[in-house]
Amino acid sequence: MAFVVAVFLLLVVSPACLFAATPSSHSQDKTPLYLDPNAPLQQRVDDLVGRMTLEEKVSQMQNEAPAIPRLHVPSYDWWNEGLHGMARSGYATVFPQAIGLAATWDTSLIERIGDVVSTEARAKYNEAQREGNHSIFYGLTIWSPNINIDRDPRWGRGQETYGEDPFLTGQIGSAFVRGLQGDNPKYLKTVATAKHFAVHSGPESERHSFDAVISPHDLEDTYLPAFRELVTQAHADSVMCAYNAVDGAPACANTMLLQQKLKHDWGFSGFVVSDCAAISDVSIGHKYAPDLEHAAAVSVKAGTDLSCGKEYAALVGAVQHHLIAESDINAAVRRLFTARFRLGMFDPVAAVPFNQIPFSQNDSPQHGQLSLEAARASMVLLKDEHEALPLHSGLKSIAVIGPNADTLPALEGNYNGVASHPVTPLEALQKQMPGHVRYAQGSPYVDGASLPVPETLLPHGLRGEYFSGTDFKGAPVMTRIDRRIDFDWNGASPAPGVSAKAFAVRWTGMITAPAPGTLDMGFAFAHCSTCEDAETIKVWLDGKQVYDFSHAATHGRRAPTTPFQLVFADTNPHRLRIEYTHQAPHFGAGLTLNWKPPIDVLRQQAVAAADQSDAVLLFLGLSPELEGEEMPIAVTGFRGGDRTSIELPDAQQQLVSAIAATGKPIVIVLMNGSAIALGDSAKKAAAILEAWYPGEAGGTAIAETLFGENNPSGRLPITFYASTAQLPQFDDYSMSGRTYRHFSGEPLYGFGYGLSYTRFGYSAGKLSASTVRAGQPLNVQVEVKNEGDRDGAETVEAYLIPKHTEGAPLRELVGFQKVQLCRGESKTVQMTLTPRELSLVAEDGTRSVQQGEYELYVGGGQPEKSSGVMMRFRVQGHFDLQP
Repeated sequence: MAFVVAVFLLLVVSPACLFAATPSSHSQDKTPLYLDPNAPLQQRVDDLVGRMTLEEKVSQMQNEAPAIPRLHVPSYDWWNEGLHGMARSGYATVFPQAIGLAATWDTSLIERIGDVVSTEARAKYNEAQREGNHSIFYGLTIWSPNINIDRDPRWGRGQETYGEDPFLTGQIGSAFVRGLQGDNPKYLKTVATAKHFAVHSGPESERHSFDAVISPHDLEDTYLPAFRELVTQAHADSVMCAYNAVDGAPACANTMLLQQKLKHDWGFSGFVVSDCAAISDVSIGHKYAPDLEHAAAVSVKAGTDLSCGKEYAALVGAVQHHLIAESDINAAVRRLFTARFRLGMFDPVAAVPFNQIPFSQNDSPQHGQLSLEAARASMVLLKDEHEALPLHSGLKSIAVIGPNADTLPALEGNYNGVASHPVTPLEALQKQMPGHVRYAQGSPYVDGASLPVPETLLPHGLRGEYFSGTDFKGAPVMTRIDRRIDFDWNGASPAPGVSAKAFAVRWTGMITAPAPGTLDMGFAFAHCSTCEDAETIKVWLDGKQVYDFSHAATHGRRAPTTPFQLVFADTNPHRLRIEYTHQAPHFGAGLTLNWKPPIDVLRQQAVAAADQSDAVLLFLGLSPELEGEEMPIAVTGFRGGDRTSIELPDAQQQLVSAIAATGKPIVIVLMNGSAIALGDSAKKAAAILEAWYPGEAGGTAIAETLFGENNPSGRLPITFYASTAQLPQFDDYSMSGRTYRHFSGEPLYGFGYGLSYTRFGYSAGKLSASTVRAGQPLNVQVEVKNEGDRDGAETVEAYLIPKHTEGAPLRELVGFQKVQLCRGESKTVQMTLTPRELSLVAEDGTRSVQQGEYELYVGGGQPEKSSGVMMRFRVQGHFDLQP
């Protein structure tokens, strides 16, 4: 009870009154120095840390840091997610997945998005503080962005990154960090965390023991530049170290990475946090230390200040056994509390401007509009044969077909917030052409994988009755018709007036099988990595109970539901009842009714829909249920969250072939987090639109783009290879043959590629000098004109082409700008290339501007003979750059 009172007082009483009520045993001062908001920051930090016992200091070095009531330190959980919207803490604005944000090539837009994410983080934090909620996912230390280089499209977490290019990743990532951290001279709005440092991009199944052996050249040229940019230019206040080892030393105990590169070379003064349970991997996975005490000690001495997990509890014993000095503990804790002081956590509430952000700012309509703007900007038009797009207004009917036409995960991606008003492509197109849309699911993602039961099996929807409490007593708080069961309520209430912590839902209605026989069914919960919930699911068919599942409250991952079967003798409607209860202290839930559909029957339904329509929209691709972080997936083409093949799965290719045989024009819309090799399917489509996992408003953005209300301006941040055969071995971290910078083959679609509904021309290319002295900047300008009949945005891309250095990239992005042009309008675009952007990396990892001949190409994509302008210049002399 004393602890509760202390925490409550901390929220509503000034620090001076707090101290007066509970004198410190460390000092006889009425107000301790650390609670004086006018005292120098480092003195305040030193004063607070100096009052702590060893056990108290160690307790603060774990993500779930407990309160220290005698020092007025409230409990705090450092683990918070905000990759493309605040995640796992209830409703929030859900932006396109990170790979889609990168496809915008728009740093000003990304900074605005980062600002919104931090605003919603503060809104949630402020409300949580008022409620005395100090739990995980309601804090201000955001473990984003993920700036690992997506070197291989088989990696399941590539969707969380900004693509394959170090320069683009550094620029987009820095903009996001600036938005997250704000520009207040005294206070951080939130803390951004650049992750995973370093050389981390799969395989997921081996990440806890894998050693990435790389050359000094590749380390400096590819894997470190984006981290350096975020640390030295955007001043990210936190870095997360990776699971894997680099050149024999685990990343979280790697002195080369953490001491030499991060702290010495780049001057990083923030804190380093481990990936979750990565300290255990130091001893268990990598065998780098004999036990947890040694693993914790070596990690702290290398520079890892905070463990995600409880491993650092072993530091007390490590100090007692002289494995580490208490002074090393002190230094780490000082860095952690410097961040908390800079966030304003020990200052009067009124003194911190961000404390005034109201909860109404969370998931606001204005933020929803920004999500729609981002989704529009992320659309990449890959093919448009004979101007198949935009769809013409004379269409009388369209068939909407495919596994991604109407699923929630394909909107939200992973590491996502909960969308309060998600719009799927089917819903948006039904609104666009009411009464003229024929829908068929058409195909699973891949044979053997489940996907949500479509509305076609539930012809009139299901009557959902929502109750507060888990006993179904009394009248429901709300009743509505749900088209299907595919919900994400993680940390959120399922309906207005219903408790997020304890609720029940009863769905009743009719289900119609697509053909007589047995249907394999199952349920999937919304993602929850730290659940303490209890859930039950019961199913009745025609009044007979056919399924009964219960999961007792535990800490950690939920137990998976068991599959079940529904047997149908006919295709008549049958009565269906589903009852679901959920109870948890902080987290909401979410439920999806899945099935493994009969592929042939689905394909026949799709062909029938196509036959009766003027045009076909095929929503194909992948799902965050198949590609992602360390997942228990093992079906053809997918393993452990990664892919073993980048080809479009056979089931979807067969669907494309069947629809093509109808002779109806086909538009493919891809929704996915990584590149897909389309094979013959690309040839069978008149147009192809890449939409990624586009966020809460993704369906609307897709429909607007298909019908020409949005002119697509996105560009690929990754290479779409023609086949898996073009890729090196997945676990080979050498960059030879990888990404557009070192790949000499012919891709399906190249990095930086994207079409528009208008045309852009380039002329009047000019350099500030034909010979530039090494170490000096180079200015470039070019005239860009919208030569088409529609307004549009062009992404102007600048590529440096070294002509003389062995091992240098074939071409390298060194600048880009997004330019809005009305039809017929021209603009002069100017860029200044710094010595670092003109530099190359030698075999030994040193970076310098090197004498020789160069070409600079500026256009709407990679160097081509048919568009853009090519300029030549010479560098005179030699100039070494700092690491």
